[in-house]
Amino acid sequence: MVKLIHTLADHGDDVNCCAFSSSLLATCSLDKTIRLYSLSDFTELAHSPLKFHTYAVHCCCFSPSGHILASCSTDGTTVLWNTQNGQTLAVMVQPSGSPVRVCRFSPDSTCLVSGAADGTVILWNAQSYKLHRCGSVEDGSLVACAFSPDGNLFVTGSSCGDLTVWDDKMRCLHSEKAHDLGMTCCDFSSQPVSDGEQGLQCFRLASCGQDCQTKIWVVSFSHILGFKLKYKSALSGHSAPVLTCAFSYNGQMLVSGSVDKSVIVYDINTENILHTLTQHTRYVTTCAFAPNILLLATGSMDKTVNIWQFDPETLGQARSTEGQLKQFTEDWSEDDVSAWLCAQDLKDLVGVFKMNNIDGRELLNLTKESLADDLKIESLGLRSKVLRKIEELRTKVKTLSSEIPDEFICPITRELMQDPVIASDGYSYEKEAMENWISKKKRTSPMTNLVLSSAVLTPNRTLKMAINRWLETHQK
Repeated sequence: MVKLIHTLADHGDDVNCCAFSSSLLATCSLDKTIRLYSLSDFTELAHSPLKFHTYAVHCCCFSPSGHILASCSTDGTTVLWNTQNGQTLAVMVQPSGSPVRVCRFSPDSTCLVSGAADGTVILWNAQSYKLHRCGSVEDGSLVACAFSPDGNLFVTGSSCGDLTVWDDKMRCLHSEKAHDLGMTCCDFSSQPVSDGEQGLQCFRLASCGQDCQTKIWVVSFSHILGFKLKYKSALSGHSAPVLTCAFSYNGQMLVSGSVDKSVIVYDINTENILHTLTQHTRYVTTCAFAPNILLLATGSMDKTVNIWQFDPETLGQARSTEGQLKQFTEDWSEDDVSAWLCAQDLKDLVGVFKMNNIDGRELLNLTKESLADDLKIESLGLRSKVLRKIEELRTKVKTLSSEIPDEFICPITRELMQDPVIASDGYSYEKEAMENWISKKKRTSPMTNLVLSSAVLTPNRTLKMAINRWLETHQK
């Protein structure tokens, strides 16, 4: 199930792009402004709207940490903003002065790509704000760009329909006609896929265009085996040109928006349509999923941005295997165990369990022998009742574990996060686990294996609130 939970109607003209960080939503428009909203209640920040551009703002994107926002415009500039106070950090002018249509940060935040109407593509150093490398496509305007999650590649799309793949040194690895009449958008899934060949890191790539199709590709690259781009399938749910597409954070869904005014959500594994959303009254120009939580933003030429919320249980999200999950009962204190005993009409055993320091972990490991020999529970009937209740608890815990959304699981511990933080690679981790990771001189990302640009860890309050809400629903 998906439901519309909020509509933003602050822009005075077409909404061209929207983007999420872990705590903010950014939107930009033909009205020359960028607006910032808090994800906690969708109120606009005090320093919003951001004003600098003298013409339409075509694209905006957050750095992986969420501290910097990039925006680009017909005025030929790409501007970097401090998201905490709205101040401009840098104004990077496209060397040709051509209108800039798209911009994207690299996964490690070191680079920013900007693509222009004259086909030029610039790789900027995101620390020094200086031009690092440049290139161009043969025909058309650059209108789409996406980095692979490992940062080894990025893809651009042109108004002539060409999909071009570049390596991190700005060398063109491949180019082909992907969409007749023109390409409009592209996005990589953050989740790797298996393509049957050892040594290749494979990722899904989605592209869409004026041919009314959304296409799925598999991209792989290794320094030993080289680069491969394999066409997989086409999704033909729209009846008009497709202007935007985006993968969900967990890689299980793909969303697209079209000139037909609809938004379609696909199950990426079956390629079936899960939902068709028809709230917008004009062309749907942009869509974006939030990181870590299942929120979707869609923007339109009707000047609005709609926020949609998904029910995880109806979407068949990817789940971690039960053996990797932390069972909630293991976190119980001795007092929690005592409360559980009272709820099971076993309050006479509270003293015995407290005397033996039985917490949640110990409770789940109790056996018939330990109840008799260690806890000295003499009554066979009482021991049998305790074991039966513990088995019921184990079953409940097992069922609960299989339902935990994957985005709530720490990539390091594979356990439910209690204090999530965002690292400079843009991913969220359990704070203690990531601190331990960094303290052991592992200055690389656990997810991408790239060097972390910073050791700073930012609390992910939005994710923590989502986890707490989920726990309140499921731990009754």
